[in-house]
Order: sequence, then C-alpha cells, then structure tokens
Amino acid sequence: MSRKPNYYRQILQTLENLRKAHPTYNIGRHISTALDGYDDVWGVTDKEFLFALEKYEIELNMDSPHIDEEEIEEIIKDGMNLERTLFEEEED
Repeated sequence: MSRKPNYYRQILQTLENLRKAHPTYNIGRHISTALDGYDDVWGVTDKEFLFALEKYEIELNMDSPHIDEEEIEEIIKDGMNLERTLFEEEED
C-alpha cells in the first residue's frame, strides 16, 4: 500500500525552494502570483495549491535574468543595423 502524498509538506518545501532561489521576493508575492488565476482561493485544496505553486516555480525559473550591459548594447547595435545584417546574409 502506497503512502498518501503530503501536499502540505510539499507546499512548504516548494515555498522554501522559492525563497532560496529568489530571496528578494517575499512569500506574499509568491503566493499571490501563483494563485492569480483563481477567483476564490478559500476552497483551493492543498493539491491544487501545490500544483499552482509548482507551475509558478517553473515559469519563474524559465525567466532568465537579463544579460550584462555589454551584451544588451551589442543587441541594440545589431538591431539598428538589421538591414545591413540581413543583406549580408542574403549574399552568402
């Protein structure tokens, strides 16, 4: 017989992981953003809450921080010369 999942403990662990990965975000921000699509959070089960938190965690981790200033400047410069860059590619 398998053990019943302890969603409450998993929620706490997920919140702890979020705190470690994003120390500048407070717990309210994590919870509010994770449950943003829910109209009434009063009836959200632990299982649903865990699902929302895990989905939020994945989405948050997929958002990579911006690259350094030099790379941003290079991207802007390349964008301003896009026509020349496209012309050079057509010649190849």
